[in-house]
Amino acid sequence: MNSQAAVALRSPDEVASHIARCDARFAPIIALAGVPPLAHRASNVNDRFPSLVRAITHQLLATSAATTIHQRIVETCGGAVDVHSIIAAGPAQLREAGVNNNKARAMVDLAHHVRDGRLRLERHGRMSDDEVIREMSAVRGIGTWTAQMYLMNTLARRDVWPTGDYGVRVGWSLVHGLDDTISARELEGCGTPFAGVRSSVAWYCWRATHAATLSSRRLAQ
Repeated sequence: MNSQAAVALRSPDEVASHIARCDARFAPIIALAGVPPLAHRASNVNDRFPSLVRAITHQLLATSAATTIHQRIVETCGGAVDVHSIIAAGPAQLREAGVNNNKARAMVDLAHHVRDGRLRLERHGRMSDDEVIREMSAVRGIGTWTAQMYLMNTLARRDVWPTGDYGVRVGWSLVHGLDDTISARELEGCGTPFAGVRSSVAWYCWRATHAATLSSRRLAQ
């Protein structure tokens, strides 16, 4: 199946089977993790802003720590994370919730970009991945990784390949039995055979990393 045909895949079962055919070394983690989740695009633009705040929170943090901090941010915003509540909170209160200064300022700058119309989230569903990444990168503290997480988790884009994500790099290296963690540059070309379903390949890499972490913890007990 070529990359154009891969784009037409619809069901998670088809995606998983396609990945295994492209690279049989993914078969064990596919058997362990099951089919990839079917993402749903946030059609309501009001859901897109809080998802970006969540992505900023998760930058370079373990999932559990980021989840705790994000809940504090929600509480700081009075239970609803939106443009107005983030601006009202300001960097100081956001720092008190647990994020560092750079992330706090990134959240506030994002809110100002949306409020002023410099960033129009309602257009993103019609824009290409590269266009969304370029537009998002104009916001302080938002780089390629955050924009890619937004593309995958909020816009449900199926062919995002986040080579800069450490968990993806570790997972790929585990799946392929590499002695050293593959670099982002080396990983870039490795995604070519999976064009059309690379978001799901990244998900399997994350699952491989997670499985290895759990195994290490059990051995340490």
